[in-house]
Amino acid sequence: MHSRTRAALTGLAACCAVVSAVVHLVIAPEHLEEMPYIGILFIVGSVALLLAAAGLALANSVLAWWVGALVSGGMILGFALSRTVGLPSYHEQGWDPPYGLLSFLAEVGFLLAFFAWYGTRPARTPAAPVRTKVPAGR
Repeated sequence: MHSRTRAALTGLAACCAVVSAVVHLVIAPEHLEEMPYIGILFIVGSVALLLAAAGLALANSVLAWWVGALVSGGMILGFALSRTVGLPSYHEQGWDPPYGLLSFLAEVGFLLAFFAWYGTRPARTPAAPVRTKVPAGR
């Protein structure tokens, strides 16, 4: 893959991670009052996404890609569950505009960038087998 394309994917993912983190930090206080564990999850997820964004921006770290993808996927799953079957003692209605839609788009954007990055990584070459000498006569 061309280095500019990889850089664009990395930049897109880092921006999406920051947007999702900021949205969740903005709404965390009201959720801390309403349902504390949801607010705590928002804060933890936001910190993880900010660390992922920093890891992408500073080192294009594989770990940052995976953390960002897992947290983004988890946030999408939590969003869907909270609006369908509900979470323990917590059930939301609608998209919660503009925050719900904005965070959802940022998380989907991160995942799309992740899948494009993952699908175009250079293939790893397998290690050469280790050959040992067998003593003569055996």
